[in-house]
Amino acid sequence: MLYEKERADLAKIVKVMFDRFETNAAGGNVSVRMNEKHIIMTPTLMSQARLCDLSPYEILVVDNNNEVVEGDGRVTREINLHRACYTENPKVGCVLHAHPKESMLFATLGMELPNLTEATQKLGVIPTLDFAPATSPELAEIVRAHVIELGDKAVPSASLLNKHGIVVLDTSLHKAYDLLERIEYNAYIAEKALVFDALNIQKIEHDKALHYNLEE
Repeated sequence: MLYEKERADLAKIVKVMFDRFETNAAGGNVSVRMNEKHIIMTPTLMSQARLCDLSPYEILVVDNNNEVVEGDGRVTREINLHRACYTENPKVGCVLHAHPKESMLFATLGMELPNLTEATQKLGVIPTLDFAPATSPELAEIVRAHVIELGDKAVPSASLLNKHGIVVLDTSLHKAYDLLERIEYNAYIAEKALVFDALNIQKIEHDKALHYNLEE
């Protein structure tokens, strides 16, 4: 089996994501660049139909024409978003798209996600991009434009998709998942910190609210 170890690893990570509410039954997809010819990627309906409980063979090997070279399943329509990231930045080794429980609050409201925790300092503010329907070419082009705008800062990076979820880019699967985990904890803290600030229970000190302008 092609890339057996890497496909088993990806299957394990997406199950952990689902179990930890870092994606949900509405979707999510993850891909990893293997080389210039192939990526490995979760199949369509991995969440809805399988609750992210995948065998290694259900992780697809996909070529540059978006055709399945090996694996049991069909390619998700969200592959255009993944391809946009890989095409525009050769440093991208993993594209992780998920619907994480805490970060979805900010994505749904179209808000920037403030960076309050030390573990997420390197990311700065996590923006919410303009809305486009899930799986649409328009969404892929919005993400593409953002990756181009970020330039060298695209890896590592994270951005929220308006009303939809999150996209995390990094050099490897485990680094991308590490960022997702850190971002979710930061979102949990930020939600409560902003409520405390609004109610004057405890104000957020601007020098500690890393890169976030509360007065905007």
